[in-house]
Amino acid sequence: MSEGPWAAAARLTGRPVTDERPLSGALTEVTLLDGHVVMVKRGSDPGAMRAESAGLRWLADAGTVRVPAVHGHDAGWLVTDRVPAGRPSAGAAARFGRGLAALHAAGAPAFGAPPPDGPEDAYIGLAPMRNVPGDDWPVWYAEHRVLPYLRSAVDEGTLRRAEAAVVEQVCERLPQLAGPVEPPARLHGDLWNGNVLWGVDGHVWVIDPAAHGGHRETDLAMLQLFGCPHLDRVLDGYQETAPLAEGWRDRIGLHQLFPLLVHTVLFGRGYAEQALAAARAALTG
Repeated sequence: MSEGPWAAAARLTGRPVTDERPLSGALTEVTLLDGHVVMVKRGSDPGAMRAESAGLRWLADAGTVRVPAVHGHDAGWLVTDRVPAGRPSAGAAARFGRGLAALHAAGAPAFGAPPPDGPEDAYIGLAPMRNVPGDDWPVWYAEHRVLPYLRSAVDEGTLRRAEAAVVEQVCERLPQLAGPVEPPARLHGDLWNGNVLWGVDGHVWVIDPAAHGGHRETDLAMLQLFGCPHLDRVLDGYQETAPLAEGWRDRIGLHQLFPLLVHTVLFGRGYAEQALAAARAALTG
């Protein structure tokens, strides 16, 4: 019989377990003997838990945004602290914006650089994501973020070959569309609303990263793609700490191309329409 969340939590924390509560097919809330509650996540691929664990630790090392502590991981499981849920607030949003700016400023060795001890073959959600370092953001973004998912969407018939041309045109024009040159930022990498938790402690916590070195506007574009409570306050806090380059709003669609194409591959045609709209918006500014 294969190991379950109860046994995995006991093994990876080294502490006895008293209770478990399944939250989904992959996630279980487990209570340890001392009353501490942890989240136990089942990996979808042998490298996924390694990548997520390394990403959480890399983000935590910056000391800027709150990240659940990692208690242990292996090829099949990841055990982290649970974040007790609170309510969104304007104050927490502003603090999160300032912390996110500081996280990005902590930097990365290169665009596409994985976290220390993180694998090159990582994941964003359920989709494979390769962390291949590069020095030129427009070239790297096209080659390792946009085009792999565009090709998959075309191969699967979700995007028509003629439609793909508009995305390819964006990739060709990226050096002109990308804005001022920026250093590699330390990205969460999958910063949609579901990975932003509003804690009972009055702070924002982030989970489930696809962490890598990238352009800081990419995290902000992801927040805007799927919405976030008090987003205006998040952005205000960010701008107070590290003002964004002129024209950043015109580049939102450019940075949303990556997550939209990932969602096109995972979830189908509805996201393909959004990806094409984002590509057209990027071209028109």
